[in-house]
Amino acid sequence: MEFKKLSSNDVDSIVTLGCELSPYTPVETIRTRMSEMFQLGNYHCFGVIRDGYVIGISSAWASIRLYSGKQLEIDNFIISKQYQAQGIGKDFLCYIETWAKKEGFKTIELNTFVTNAGSHKFYFNQGYTIQGYQFQKPLQ
Repeated sequence: MEFKKLSSNDVDSIVTLGCELSPYTPVETIRTRMSEMFQLGNYHCFGVIRDGYVIGISSAWASIRLYSGKQLEIDNFIISKQYQAQGIGKDFLCYIETWAKKEGFKTIELNTFVTNAGSHKFYFNQGYTIQGYQFQKPLQ
């Protein structure tokens, strides 16, 4: 198994996982959004490769926050269903954290849906704590 940064050249190999994460979003919309994300200067994408296939991805956004300094925000963290509960997510998150420390990030922040109790347990077990609420307002 290999953990590595992915690039815009990897979009086709990660679209399936994007669809698994967001099953009600059309495939072409996922592909377009992923391509657009790679064009942003503060975007990073990490992957888990096994037997030549991407079995896990995580988006990450670099920013500087007044309350924490240089921060990496993890987003779209997913391990393909058939590989879950095998410790891969834990190792993958450790890889991202190690990369972030080397790059000078002071904190990692993430959001997860209120109803996703499995992810809550996972992140608590990795040392993450709840710091606030995320609010969203659709603009269209």
